[in-house]
Amino acid sequence: MGLLGKKKELVGLDIGSSAVKLVEVKAGGKAGAEYQLVNIGLEALPPEAIVDGAIMDSGAVIDAIQRLFSTLKVKTAEVATSVSGNAVIVKKISLPQMSPEELAESIHWEAEQYIPFDIQDVSLDYEVIEGGTGGNMDVLLVAVKKDKISDHTSVIAQAGKLAQVVDVDVFALQNCYEVNYGVDPGRVVALLNIGASVMNINILRGATSIFNRDIAVGGNQYTDAIQKELNVSFDQAETMKRGGEGAPHETVQPILQAVSENIALEIQKTFDFFKATSSEDRIDRVFLSGGASVVPGLRELLGDRFEAGVEFLNPFNNVTYNPRDFDPDYINEVAPSAAIAVGLAVRRASDR
Repeated sequence: MGLLGKKKELVGLDIGSSAVKLVEVKAGGKAGAEYQLVNIGLEALPPEAIVDGAIMDSGAVIDAIQRLFSTLKVKTAEVATSVSGNAVIVKKISLPQMSPEELAESIHWEAEQYIPFDIQDVSLDYEVIEGGTGGNMDVLLVAVKKDKISDHTSVIAQAGKLAQVVDVDVFALQNCYEVNYGVDPGRVVALLNIGASVMNINILRGATSIFNRDIAVGGNQYTDAIQKELNVSFDQAETMKRGGEGAPHETVQPILQAVSENIALEIQKTFDFFKATSSEDRIDRVFLSGGASVVPGLRELLGDRFEAGVEFLNPFNNVTYNPRDFDPDYINEVAPSAAIAVGLAVRRASDR
């Protein structure tokens, strides 16, 4: 590709367990912004369509993808998508210094020691990261089970689209953060994306991911607790979870509080483990995203629990949009759910 060749733009398609999110951006925006929003949409999935990250009802997912593309009149058929959960392994390994060619030859053999799956069953990627001491180099190793990738790429193909890039949720989240907030080399930030069934955690020092983990907790736990306690339907519980009508605040709040405490405990355990196993003993700032991050009271609870300030990650902090084309209220409403899709939308077909 020549220097003037335009890097092909992709549509960010985040297939989450409660909804499919689509974001399309183009390079350049007003007032020097890096990107401008072209399209955004969210299509809810039926409750059991995706369970533990596995697509159970591919028909529902295909329909949701097709509806998004046709409703939003998206012309690009090439997408970037991402996966998470226990089929994804991300590890930092230390190897003797070697040339890129030597690394490419030996990485499969090295990876076998760190990956609990048969090496034939995974797709591998790796990146040399800053650091490494005493003649060694640090390599970030990413392995994803091939059947997990084909789960996603095949529903996208059946919807008539082409998955050009398959990323990992924690890295799409990091992409979104860096595009919107830049990189401060000395700063340690924790990115928490709390979805319906999975919470992605990525802790960055500057531009390097120094710890990440996916935990099976999320917004569904609030919904389940409200359903059980108040004996209401899934849809009613979803409305109550978001602070909508259906039950008095004083009835719902203690239920939400109990689940939030549980989520805060999981985060605390992860942060403690990170500090115990890493050379960093601090986290300077926590950024929250994901549909469940806006459950009433959660951010305040986390803010009280952690010295690092807790704020919402705004995926449109540096991705501008024209208020004539997009209703700012709608953008604010979908922003918490859009972080991973925005991080995918800024990927290019030529990216690794």
